[in-house]
Amino acid sequence: MNAGVDPHLSLIRPVVPNTSHGCAECLRVGSVWVHLRLCLSCGNVGCCDSSPMRHARAHAAAEGHPVVRSHEPGEDWRWCYVDETYV
Repeated sequence: MNAGVDPHLSLIRPVVPNTSHGCAECLRVGSVWVHLRLCLSCGNVGCCDSSPMRHARAHAAAEGHPVVRSHEPGEDWRWCYVDETYV
């Protein structure tokens, strides 16, 4: 899919991360994470699909917020969970 035509890009908003030090849900339940993803609709910080709990994907499904950005230093790519592609 061409990154410029993903219909979910319209859901991106200016956001502020809801935590500065990890996956919000992992911190709450005492779990570990591998990499972090920032929800571009609301600012939720969740863990990636390589993490045991996969909180970013769960948040996207539960809240209808499909587009995330890597929340890792030096990375700036975005991913759409609905279309399973970089956007």
